[in-house]
Amino acid sequence: MSDPDCLFCKIVAGEIPADKVGETEHTVAFRDINPQAPTHVLVIPKVHQPDIGSLAAAEPEAAVALLVEAERVARDEGTGSFRLVFNTGADAFQTVFHCHGHVLSGRSLTWPPG
Repeated sequence: MSDPDCLFCKIVAGEIPADKVGETEHTVAFRDINPQAPTHVLVIPKVHQPDIGSLAAAEPEAAVALLVEAERVARDEGTGSFRLVFNTGADAFQTVFHCHGHVLSGRSLTWPPG
């Protein structure tokens, strides 16, 4: 399932280039074009779902695969400590409505986040 107008679906399809750091049967991981930390990688499912809750309900295997890949990215690309962020909805600053987790690492992260 994909959306022909979705930026991330186009990355999954190879229509738009991305600086990929990993790909599995269910996920693609690539560097954020506007990084907020030394390591800032987006991990997305290959299926189109608007947010993590929708993905978990419709495709639980893909949701688990996304979490597993996020941990691998954090281990391989980061410092071991990391933050995994899912923005859900416009008020939470979600700008691409295709589920994606932000893996942030490489510096001390403050709390609360924003």
